[in-house]
Amino acid sequence: MSTLFPFLLAFVIVAFIVWLLRQRKLREKYAILWIAVGIATLLLAGFPALLATVATAVGFVVPSNFLFVVAIVLLLGVCLHLSLEISVVEDETRALAEEAAILRNQLESLEGKISLITDSKRPNGREGTVE
Repeated sequence: MSTLFPFLLAFVIVAFIVWLLRQRKLREKYAILWIAVGIATLLLAGFPALLATVATAVGFVVPSNFLFVVAIVLLLGVCLHLSLEISVVEDETRALAEEAAILRNQLESLEGKISLITDSKRPNGREGTVE
């Protein structure tokens, strides 16, 4: 009974991640990590002795300490990855803002030339000289 709740919770999390994927609310490159975490949680919830075996093999006396170290390293990795993604998005945003400013400047220049052409038309319907 003590392993049933963590197992069900891990199963619900994996199912939720799959649902987010199917709804296209989560990209595949992020979902792979969370599905791997969910499957590892399912394994550890289903076989609690596995955590103690792996922790002992790695050199941890208390299995929960090993679990915390793995969780901290995982979260640091996710934070680093997201920081890299934000940096790329900031660079792309800056480039798009610069391109939009250039296009806006060109549009205003063209609008000015068009207004010069339309303003230079004579009232009798003939065009005047344009520089």
